[in-house]
Amino acid sequence: MNNFIVRDLGVIDYEKAWELQKEVFYGLIEARLKGEAKEMQILFAEHPHVYTMGAHGDQNNILFTDEFLKKIDAKYYKVERGGDITYHGYGQLVGYPVIDLERLKLGIKQYIWSIEEAIIKTLEHYNITGSRIPGATGVWVVKEGSRPRKICAIGIKTSRFVCMHGFALNVTTNLQYFNYINPCGFTDKEVTSIEKETGLKPGLNEVQELFLKYFLR
Repeated sequence: MNNFIVRDLGVIDYEKAWELQKEVFYGLIEARLKGEAKEMQILFAEHPHVYTMGAHGDQNNILFTDEFLKKIDAKYYKVERGGDITYHGYGQLVGYPVIDLERLKLGIKQYIWSIEEAIIKTLEHYNITGSRIPGATGVWVVKEGSRPRKICAIGIKTSRFVCMHGFALNVTTNLQYFNYINPCGFTDKEVTSIEKETGLKPGLNEVQELFLKYFLR
């Protein structure tokens, strides 16, 4: 894809990655206002333990205290994306496409669908059937007789057709950390990972390459 940069940030503190996102995001908006076409980027990252709350999230979905955060060596940030509270940590592939939707001729719903579709196709490589649930953004594992299990969360921010934030796919994530929140505001659903569903422990680079192939397509 022309004018598109892919950057693998590796293990990086959430706040530092957030600042990098905003730098690219506001750079794209400034370029748009000048009638220029600046390069769009996808930033991939893996974060140390951190919880993030969307702009309009419900504080009641936070089940931890400041003291407990220190005990589990985690941080907390309120950010400008949509969605409620979620967790990022080791073994989770986080992707931040910072792109101009109008240049790609995408609406917001189509863009989110595209992320979900790329995740669903990625999961097929591990014999996992990913699904969408009406009214619940992201990708889920749905099996008869059990509660839906979220394997990938999605939350974005848009301004002047430019978007930031993105998705978090649980690969070999320590799911225990989700017990300290109501993930994405849900109390009647669970979370899962590629490892939990299959027993496999694929590397994040492997999963990243699969996602990228389908997303760019």
